[in-house]
Amino acid sequence: MKVAIIGAGIGGLTLALALQREGIEAEVFEASETIRPLGVGINLLPHAVAELTALGLGDALGEIGIETAALAYYNRFGQRIWHEPRGRAAGYPVPQYSIHRGAFQMLLYETAVQRLGAGRIHTGQVLESVVRTGSGLMDAPGQPAVFTLRSRADGTLSEHSADVLVGADGIHSAVRRSFYPSGDLPRFSRRLLWRGVTEAAPYLDGRTMFMAGHQDQKFVCYPISEPLRREGRSLINWIAELRVPGTDDDTPPKSDWNKKVDKSVFADAFQDWRWDWIDIPSVIDGAEAIYEFPMVDKDPLPGWTRGRVTLLGDAAHPMYPIGSNGSAQAIMDTRALTVALTQFKDPSMALREYEADRLPRTAGIVLRNRMNGPEQVMQMAHERAPGGFTEIDQVVPHAELAAIALRYKQLAGFDPKSVVARPAA
Repeated sequence: MKVAIIGAGIGGLTLALALQREGIEAEVFEASETIRPLGVGINLLPHAVAELTALGLGDALGEIGIETAALAYYNRFGQRIWHEPRGRAAGYPVPQYSIHRGAFQMLLYETAVQRLGAGRIHTGQVLESVVRTGSGLMDAPGQPAVFTLRSRADGTLSEHSADVLVGADGIHSAVRRSFYPSGDLPRFSRRLLWRGVTEAAPYLDGRTMFMAGHQDQKFVCYPISEPLRREGRSLINWIAELRVPGTDDDTPPKSDWNKKVDKSVFADAFQDWRWDWIDIPSVIDGAEAIYEFPMVDKDPLPGWTRGRVTLLGDAAHPMYPIGSNGSAQAIMDTRALTVALTQFKDPSMALREYEADRLPRTAGIVLRNRMNGPEQVMQMAHERAPGGFTEIDQVVPHAELAAIALRYKQLAGFDPKSVVARPAA
């Protein structure tokens, strides 16, 4: 069996490694001419780390990423709403990592080149069309998927075929667009995110992720560099978030990894967020560059699959960056798809099994994230005690907070009972 993967992001490269581990031939086609370490920080939750560890990446992740010890939520006054251990500190068999997205992607890329061979990863190749899906409806039964690529270098077109074609090409997926050419637009939350990375002294224990504020004004921080932590410093990934004027029907600004802005666009809203354990204005001031992103998702699709063509990761289920779950769900997609392809001789049946497993799960996360997912505890505290509180238990009982945290873990597939360590490659 040969699987062609469109997109060399986290989902596409992880899938290539997972397929290679099972002896399935994989080939990756990436539109960008160069694979570079783009982005800022992300979190890798335990269920995703379990899969990556099984691919033999556990030690490398531990060398570059912070092993997250705890997650905490605060109100806008720096008063703690909820605190819980994370990763191995919470009893999981594997860690949770906070890591630079670019460093993680380069780890995946370099490992894929080593294991698959450089000739299996093609850059500067843009998907022009899916010529044939191999569906057995318009096409003859048993036929492979056929697709056309355009070279960025010289514009030449080339036709390729594979037993399975996977669109892992992000929220603006060309494969998804071939299935749904109209009406499938990003849905804007009317919230903008400003992201940066700042080197500073560690806050709290140097391994805690925190979120503060409420749904209209929020700040997120977590350290992402283990080498710097060992030196007694911290590379802090941070996200400032504000609701902007407009309506729910507004067209979102264009998503652009490289859109730099000045802190003056948003920083005044956080000017008094100085607490005895962190000075947020100083964190903002210390960033070398600040990037602006609209917070968008897309409505869940009725289907991801046409014959021997399917979707994975953000191409299948773009979701709000709530619950630290986007990259984790792409990695869980790779696990489900790889298992299906090893269990079913008919590739079309394998893709239908994969979709039946993953589409309803991820649709639930997309919709729950629109309700702020586990971060709703901050909104509850804000609505019930907008001026702050003395004891959080008098505002939101501990049992209610714990139930929200557990419910989201179960929905997303990383409650402690669901995460099982698997043998490494």
